[in-house]
This record gives sequence, C-alpha cells and structure tokens, in this order.
Amino acid sequence: MAGGNAAVTYLKPGEVEVRTTDYPTLELLDGPGVDPANAGRTCRHGVILKVLATNICGSDQHMVRGRTTAPEGLILGHEITGEVVERGPDVEFIDVGDVVSVPFNIACGRCRNCKEGQTSICLNVNPSRAGGAYGYVDMGGWVGGQARYVMVPYADFNLLRFPDRDAAREKLLDLTMLTDILPTGYHGAVTAGVGVGSTVYVAGAGPVGLAAAAASQLLGSAVVIVADFNTERLAQARSFGCETVDLAQGPAEEQVAQILGVPEVDSAIDAVGFEAKSHGRDSDDAPATVLNSLMGLVRAGGALGIPGLYVTEDPRGIDSDAQSGTLRVRLGLGWAKSHTFSTGQTPVMKYHRALAMAILHDRIHIAKAVNATILPLEDAPFGYEEFDKGVSRKYVLNPNGALDGAEAA
Repeated sequence: MAGGNAAVTYLKPGEVEVRTTDYPTLELLDGPGVDPANAGRTCRHGVILKVLATNICGSDQHMVRGRTTAPEGLILGHEITGEVVERGPDVEFIDVGDVVSVPFNIACGRCRNCKEGQTSICLNVNPSRAGGAYGYVDMGGWVGGQARYVMVPYADFNLLRFPDRDAAREKLLDLTMLTDILPTGYHGAVTAGVGVGSTVYVAGAGPVGLAAAAASQLLGSAVVIVADFNTERLAQARSFGCETVDLAQGPAEEQVAQILGVPEVDSAIDAVGFEAKSHGRDSDDAPATVLNSLMGLVRAGGALGIPGLYVTEDPRGIDSDAQSGTLRVRLGLGWAKSHTFSTGQTPVMKYHRALAMAILHDRIHIAKAVNATILPLEDAPFGYEEFDKGVSRKYVLNPNGALDGAEAA
C-alpha cells in the first residue's frame, strides 16, 4: 500500500517535515539510519499499528537541534500508542483490534539481558550496540512512530495490551505517557531511592522532570523540589504541589535550605542530560553541571537517578571532550559521599503495567502534570519549534483522530 502513510521526518538541524511515506510491512527495509546489518530483517513476530497517539520527546529534540549524528530522512518518534491492524504469522497473543502501549525500547525477549529484565539493552535488535529504539539515531534503524502507521517487532513480548479497549481510549491522553516519559521519570525516582518521606530534588522542569516529580509523589515523597531557569515550567511544577528552585535567583543549596531547613536532599534526579548549561539563563553549555551540582546537594549515602540523556557523539559539543561524551564529573565528591549513581535508558517493561493501573485507577494524572497538548500530525513542525523555545507543554500528536476532544483530567 505505497503512499498510504505519513510520518514526521528529520531533514536538517532545526527542520522537520511531515512526508508521505510507504505503508509499513513486516520487514525492516533499508533506509536513513538503518544499520546495514538490520536491513531486510523479516519480522514475522511483528504487528502493524494504527497510531492513536504519539508524542514529541526531548530526546527527539536533541536530534532535531543537530546534537547527534542523525541522518537526513530519519523518521522520528519512539512514544507510540496504537491499535493493531495487522499481525504477523508468528504472533500468538496479540490480536487485531487490540489497543496497546509500545515501550520505546525494542527488545527480543530471548537474549540474556531481556530474560533478566534489562530490556533497554537487548542484545539482538541493534547490531552496533546493546539496545534498540524506534526512530532514533544509532539504535538499529527501526522506523519511528510519529506516523499514521508503524511496524512493531516482537509484538507478543513488547506490547502492553489494555484489556478494556473503551477504558483505554477514555484515558488515552494519560496512557500515551506509558511509552517513555512516565516510566522514565519513575525509573529516575526509583533508582534515586525515593520512598515514603523522602526529600527529592529534580533537576529540570521539562516533561521528564515533571514526570519524575509526579512519580516521586506517587512513591510517597515528603517534599519534591523541581529546579529550572524556565519560569513557565516551574509554575507547571507548582501546579501539582511541587516546591521550586529558580536557578537564576541564586545557588540551589541556599534555596533548598529555605525550603527544607538544610541544604541537602535524600534523592536527586537528573532530568536534563548532556545539554545542561552553567547557572544563568543565557549561559553556555556545561554538560557536567547538573551531575556535579547534584553530588553537592545529595546527602552522604544518598543516590542519583540519571534518566537524562547522555550521548557518545555530540557534533555541536562545546569542546572535543563534550563531542565524544567525555565529561568533567567530580567523581571524587560522589565517591567521598558514598553516592549511588544509576544511568542508562529506562527498561520500560519493568514499570509500565503497574503505572497503567495507577493511571486507570486515578492514582496519578500524568497528562495534567506535564500539560499534555494535542496537535494534529501535520502540525508536528510547529510542536518541535515551540518545544525548542521551552514552552511548558508535552506535545501529543493525533495522527488518526483518536484524541479528538480529549483533555487532560
């Protein structure tokens, strides 16, 4: 069915376009960003989804800003919720008509890491390194899902099926956050040791930081402090009960002490990553700033969860070290304070079923927390442009009308 699809396509730094593309098949065809060893891979275990919701992510924005080696023509999008319209002959437990959430990690379910629950570093889906994802540079070349239709491999293992289709559609704007942002924020909180009574500092009030804050509340934290330079995003954090630190107004330790009475916290979450800047609204890139500041803020014996993205190649890095992902981290400080550090992509399947239950039973209202804002697929370039300006919104694309009339509850 050539020409039966449309997808958000990366053209060059600062520019994306919605292009007519081929309807997907159960085969990974050669194309922009596809690892040559993956080209032609047959996916009898896969399904074709009609995309019901697909989100613009900060990780996508890194590519669109030209901060990775993403090639021209790469189809973007790794946050996908959809309805099965076709299934491969080897799919046993997923049926046509099922409404499903797609973890952004692509995992085979067969390798050692998958069997140990480390689905973010599957050994069989990316010939170049451990771990695969949709629509992302160096992650195997699996075609992205900011589209009307997309192919998902290893469907029986990867997909989270919602048993009640009607309930899932009613909560679709919240459930679309299960593909990445909510499990990623939750993983940051869990690995930072957040629990009942914890004091938590979240660096970054973008969508992942807001999700980490909401997840910390779900886990029972006593106080969640969200830090940023962006006053609009800080106001969004306050809208659901967070304390805030405006980094343009002085040192974080002083502001934390005003809130807690002491200049330290039990747990900290880095929701910024490698595009961090030194303190000040118009300051230069300083990719180790967040990590170093968090080591200063976290109490001795505390932990840092690091869901923020760090890369091995940044063509626009501030110096040769930054361009290769080499950062000047004060590891000696972290060592002296016996800190625990947890890094890497989130193993979404570890959390998404439980988080789906929390959404369906109104224990968390994640769409409202991140200010989910619906756009038609053709307005994706506008969404990328606005997101790059720092608006406090999580843009959710609506390729097939499933979100018509939906609002964050």
